[in-house]
Amino acid sequence: MKALDEFKKEGDHPGIFDEELARKNFKKYLERIRNHEKNIDLPRGFVPASTWWLIDNNTFVGAVSFRHKLNKKLREYGGHIGYSIRPSKRKKGYGTHMLALALKKTKRFGLKKVMITCDEDNVGSRKIIQASGGILEDIIETKLNPDKKSTMRWWIRLD
Repeated sequence: MKALDEFKKEGDHPGIFDEELARKNFKKYLERIRNHEKNIDLPRGFVPASTWWLIDNNTFVGAVSFRHKLNKKLREYGGHIGYSIRPSKRKKGYGTHMLALALKKTKRFGLKKVMITCDEDNVGSRKIIQASGGILEDIIETKLNPDKKSTMRWWIRLD
């Protein structure tokens, strides 16, 4: 919960978390994550997704979500992989490390490449994606971006 408090204090949103459920009933939150991975009780328009956490010295650092396939909305915004690093752990290499670990895990799903998106002004995320072999496809304007910013769409090859 300290990580969620950090996001809130920074005026940032944790992105891939259901903050309300995590605060109210953490056990149920974990159950939902496991169910979504197994395609159980997915909300309409969602695809199965695996969520992995990075923990360092018993401290939550960040999380990455891997969507097992793309639907129309994810092709436009979100892609296969979304990640979030807690504010106090940013600019320390954790994002690059976490994405590298996630890319290794995604290979078992048989994909040849994965899509990742980020806001055009998110320099930290852009650097993480580029360091991980990201190839920029395009920069688009989309109504799906909750921040109403230009969205960069990247591909990373898995071979």
